[in-house]
Amino acid sequence: MVNAGKRADNEDLKRFIEPPWNELSEDWLRLEERLPDEHLARWIERAVRRLGFSALRRTYAGVGKKSLPPELMVKIVLYEIHSQRLSPAQWARDIKENEPLRWLARGLEPSRSALYDFRDRLAPLVDDWNAMLVAMGIEEKVTPARRGALDGSSVAAAASRRQLANQDRLAERRRLVERALRGKLTEKERPAWMATSRHGLFRQKERYNSALAILRQRLEQNARRRSCKRKPPAKVLVSLTDPEAALGRDKLETFRPLYNVQLLRDLDSPLVVAYETFSATQDAGLVGPLLERATEWLGHKLEQLLADSGYASLHDLQTCEAAGVELFAPWQENDYSKQNKKKKASNQFTQIPKTEFTWLAKEQRFVCPEGHSLNFCGARKVRRSDYELTERLYICSPKLCSACPRQKDCTRSPQKGRTVSRLENEELLDALRARMQTSAAKALYKLRSQTVELTYADFKEHRGLRRFRSRTLQRAKTQVALSVLAHNILTLERATAHQTADKTAKRLILKAA
Repeated sequence: MVNAGKRADNEDLKRFIEPPWNELSEDWLRLEERLPDEHLARWIERAVRRLGFSALRRTYAGVGKKSLPPELMVKIVLYEIHSQRLSPAQWARDIKENEPLRWLARGLEPSRSALYDFRDRLAPLVDDWNAMLVAMGIEEKVTPARRGALDGSSVAAAASRRQLANQDRLAERRRLVERALRGKLTEKERPAWMATSRHGLFRQKERYNSALAILRQRLEQNARRRSCKRKPPAKVLVSLTDPEAALGRDKLETFRPLYNVQLLRDLDSPLVVAYETFSATQDAGLVGPLLERATEWLGHKLEQLLADSGYASLHDLQTCEAAGVELFAPWQENDYSKQNKKKKASNQFTQIPKTEFTWLAKEQRFVCPEGHSLNFCGARKVRRSDYELTERLYICSPKLCSACPRQKDCTRSPQKGRTVSRLENEELLDALRARMQTSAAKALYKLRSQTVELTYADFKEHRGLRRFRSRTLQRAKTQVALSVLAHNILTLERATAHQTADKTAKRLILKAA
């Protein structure tokens, strides 16, 4: 085993170049003297020792020439990500100008293309590193990791919000690119958006083919919607520059390509215990993948989960129930909801709401505000975005409705009787509403604004998570994963430093006593 370890070390020496400086170099010592003791670069230098680099080194197997040392490259990436510099092009400039970064990289000056390649090389490994750090947090008793807070946010994609196309516009662009590739397009006919090189034209063709496949899926989904929710086919769009991005309105009500970032933060420490990036505009239905990832990383299930009203759907409640997780979320309300100040239309009819009807669980029927019984009359399937629910219908006798003094406020068709629906397993929603009314739930729910919302604010303000710097869903996922890695690894390093300081202080106190 010793000989095998020596052989592996020798192979690494042959495979990777030596950095220009070591800890005895004059240039490095000069920067060492000027670097403050608590500088971010020193924290990164210590924290990176937690990571295992065997898997990363193996990705260089079979490379002909010597490669840049991966440990130093990871330090560069984490320092830049934590400093809100997310583009490898910016990293290449900083490595020549930023003294703490030069100290950290031992004088290494990787090229811009090398940094872009290294970021993509890291993509399949970052999730495993984050899982390892979460496991370390539990092992080092930083947190028991039994409670979590979940939140999602729409982050602008790198794509332009003006480069959107419907089926006709996309077909025209594909036709022109094909003509250009066959050499049948003159310079006068060449539009400004078209690539000038043959390689660029092939890349445009591939991107437009991807956009066509995604647009066809969206047209099929649109066709399955109810007529009142269905868009005209010409209004179904796709991004030409980042086809995978979903289209929706951001926090500033701007319609643009977006990705949905989900963070699951531990309630008892700053650790992010799960995350994911989706091509979606809504949070509903996204609880399942986050809980699965959290269970895998923690080695056990969460007991309690705090979320906002976007996750308080029956589908998400069923997911939490199956996972053994107690969900705390407000029902049909939000801290940031805006009141609708529009005047009610003169012909608008408002029924007595369902909330005023009493559900008798044992008898499986509703009772209206006037004391009339609504009995089961049938069931139907209700389709949501990507799943179906069963809805049961309950109807009041037409005779009772016609004679009711409040029938004008309740139904326009008293001769048919008032109908009220109830979803299958809606008792989960009833339990959620009752749970959120308790003083214990209200006190617990306050922790959400102090945890996951603060983490989002930090990521947006100090980690640049307001817009992605690269296109495609995979690179958006990599940017989020690297941001979480920089956050988690420093969280653990600082927690360990505090624990060490506390133990030292206790020993000194006991010694003095």
